[in-house]
Amino acid sequence: SYMSTFAMEAAHAQDDRGKPTLSKIKDIVIYRDPQFYSAFPSVVLRPSGELIVAFRRAPDRRVFGEGGSSHTDPNSYLVLVRSQDNGKTWTDSPELILAHPFGGSQDPCMIQLHDGTILCSSYGWARVDDKVKSRFPDALQHGNFKFMGGYLVRSEDGGKDWSDLIVPPPVAVSVTKNVFGKPAPAYNRGAMIQGGDGRLYWAVAVQTRVTPRLTGTHLMTSDDGGLSWDYRCPIAEDDSASFNETSLYLTPKGDLVAFMRTADFDDHTVVARSTNGGESFEPWIDSGFQGHPHFALRLPTNHVLLVYGYRHAPFGIRARILDPECTDFSTSDEIVLRDEGVKSDLGYPWATMTADGKILVTYYFHDADEVRYIAGTLLNIEAR
Repeated sequence: SYMSTFAMEAAHAQDDRGKPTLSKIKDIVIYRDPQFYSAFPSVVLRPSGELIVAFRRAPDRRVFGEGGSSHTDPNSYLVLVRSQDNGKTWTDSPELILAHPFGGSQDPCMIQLHDGTILCSSYGWARVDDKVKSRFPDALQHGNFKFMGGYLVRSEDGGKDWSDLIVPPPVAVSVTKNVFGKPAPAYNRGAMIQGGDGRLYWAVAVQTRVTPRLTGTHLMTSDDGGLSWDYRCPIAEDDSASFNETSLYLTPKGDLVAFMRTADFDDHTVVARSTNGGESFEPWIDSGFQGHPHFALRLPTNHVLLVYGYRHAPFGIRARILDPECTDFSTSDEIVLRDEGVKSDLGYPWATMTADGKILVTYYFHDADEVRYIAGTLLNIEAR
């Protein structure tokens, strides 16, 4: 059976390394509505045990008789659903996080701070008419949409109320402007991380060339819970490969590890490490495996569950268990969580421990009807 295959793969992954064993409990549907295209989730576990999943929801354009949906939409809003029973059931009606007044928002990336505040980063696209697209030559373009740049919102009451937009500064080496003709504010899709001293670390994507696009990653930090941001240093750059959609992880020794999606690099994951608190990063390393983007979850054993989307046949969600310092990403065995996706438009996993000691991996998925929905996989974990 599929379950036994998964168990065998997972058992093999921890042979002679003291790594924990994973077993799959089941796949779940977190939110699905055929009228909507739902994607790009993130998840946090509240101190009460409540789970909150945020995602981007837009109309499925097929309801208007159009041919299909895109990753840009003027009615793309940030919403959330909740579970009070460790992921078994979820609220039916999503709560609104943000409906941007000028365009569609993407990829709500939540982090829960030490004080319980939830910080959520996003970025947006504004729809413009064909006749004016040429007026924004330095703004990133996706069809009829021009880039607005990044922004953040905060909640101090468990996601019930959200702050006004916090607009981070642009990165100086960026050559892109936004649809308003100003330097594009910093943005990223991926997980921030908070240090023991409260400092937030955020890997942002930066274009150093628009045509053809060339993207690198840079580090920004905040010492006030995301209200203001300072530039630190480059994370990874290359003359031909692009790096983006980066999640950060802080190891027990204090290393900052960046897991990066690539373009023009055969979809290989690349990894960069800082051993000096984000003052600089060592040269990036090709992991040797394909997948994107990533999320790294610390397990109770201090090992790390690295989850990522897999947009090659068979399409789905994959994972690896890494050592506590994330040094064995190139040699760790790959675990297949899902492999029945119909097309490549899926993935973007994010993971958390649940209050009852399980693991919940969230992502977006689709079936043969191609309705994009928010799904999850629940896993058991046992220490070796």
